[in-house]
Amino acid sequence: MEPNNEDNVSFIPSASPAVPITQITAAPVPGVSPIPPPSFPPPMAPIPVARPPTFRPPQNGGAKASDSDSESDDEHYVISEESKQVRERQEKAMQELLIKRRAAAIAVPTNDKSVRDRLRRLGEPITLFGEQEMERRARLAQLMARLDIGGQLDKLLQAYEDDAAPKEEVDEEELQYPFFTEGPKELREARIEIAKFSIKRAAVRIQRAKRRRDDPDEDVEAETKWALKQAKGLALDCSNFGDDRPLTGCSFSRDGKILATCSLSGVTKLWEMPQVTNKIAVLKDHKERATDVVFSPVDDCLATASADRTAKLWKTDGTLLQTFEGHLDRLARVAFHPSGKYLGTTSFDKTWRMWDINTGAELLLQEGHSRSVYGIAFQQDGALAASSGLDSLARVWDLRTGRSILVFQGHIKPVLSVTFSPNGYHLASGGEDNQCRIWDLRMRKSLYIIPAHANLVSQVKYEPQEGYFLATASYDMKVNIWSGRDFSLVKSLAGHESKVASLDITADSSCIATVSHDRTIKLWTSSSNEEEEEDQGGETMDVDL
Repeated sequence: MEPNNEDNVSFIPSASPAVPITQITAAPVPGVSPIPPPSFPPPMAPIPVARPPTFRPPQNGGAKASDSDSESDDEHYVISEESKQVRERQEKAMQELLIKRRAAAIAVPTNDKSVRDRLRRLGEPITLFGEQEMERRARLAQLMARLDIGGQLDKLLQAYEDDAAPKEEVDEEELQYPFFTEGPKELREARIEIAKFSIKRAAVRIQRAKRRRDDPDEDVEAETKWALKQAKGLALDCSNFGDDRPLTGCSFSRDGKILATCSLSGVTKLWEMPQVTNKIAVLKDHKERATDVVFSPVDDCLATASADRTAKLWKTDGTLLQTFEGHLDRLARVAFHPSGKYLGTTSFDKTWRMWDINTGAELLLQEGHSRSVYGIAFQQDGALAASSGLDSLARVWDLRTGRSILVFQGHIKPVLSVTFSPNGYHLASGGEDNQCRIWDLRMRKSLYIIPAHANLVSQVKYEPQEGYFLATASYDMKVNIWSGRDFSLVKSLAGHESKVASLDITADSSCIATVSHDRTIKLWTSSSNEEEEEDQGGETMDVDL
């Protein structure tokens, strides 16, 4: 039986459109029953197959596609508030990490001068309070990284262009010069003389320290106890009015027989000890208030400082010897060099100066403080000088080289007074933060912090022989005596009715003089019982004159 060609029509490919099978019918064959069409089971749903995710690079319509995807996600998922906060924290952490990575990769100058210049060009402060060189460089790196990430490259590129721009020839020539002021020939000679003087004094001090340490006859502990006992027995011996205006300074002569006081009236008076009732001389030449007075350590001369911008050198008979002019603002304190040949003055013009007392010439104009300079002191060897100012710093200077060798930071308010210990390596400072700090020059740090008074500390002074005790005067109307060994309070001298401006101690430590804004001079001496014990052969302190 031949196959019917008409039955195979649906299987022949043709270019014409396909015709459904249901529409094709075969002609019936006589004598043969028609074959029913085959029955097929209903189709089943296809099994889903997991397909791996594929990466599709973004195209022109990528933004629209992502928007549609996010819209579809939002239709199916709702983000909780907690999830949003977690996402924000993650984004913030990633941003900080990115800034740190960028800051580590960005090129930052290592020269501190270049760092300051870059900060100045970017409109940022070149330095912050207490900021060191490495901290300043890290701050610049963070700033540059934030500008780079934030897209604010204009400032950054401009800074790079400024750094890369060629400097003018004048600037290059100026950079070749070191930062110092060339001093006169007299200053060089003075430095040499100070060096020779200090070597001899240091040798004597070291020899004495070795003897006190090695000699079995030297009982340092007993001497310290005796000196502290004498200080604990200090009592008010006499009091007298010193002037019609508040008193500002006082100083003993080297032999302790004369006391000099100065006041806001501009007058300096010399009093005969021990009762300060007889006036020896009255020194009048300043046009403004007198701020300080000090006796020479080698002769009978004394120096005064005034708000009229001058310091003057006098003889004890009232004769004016020299007038030191040059400061641009009022003077604060004055101090003699241990050799007695030079005078140091501090001023509100942010400088302190050193003068030759024989010629009256200005030998040194020393800058270094950012604000007014107030306190000044010379080491007993004569090699070092210390200055303090309203910038809350105490600086130590080497007079032999002119360098600032130490900068002591710790006071949070202006430092008004400094003094060297006779041991040569301790420095005491007092200021408006009501504290007295002891600095160790060997360790280059603060050794003790004494909460000395309830008001500002106006004056600090070591006992002049061995530094057995330290005296501090304050505007809380008291003078406190502190042990030089452990800096514990030994005695508090109360008696003034107003601010205590200054104090001084005699060479043998037997008397302390204080002056106050209540216009009075007060002398504090040891009690009579202890003096009797001394006369009966008790222990006495060895005094080197």
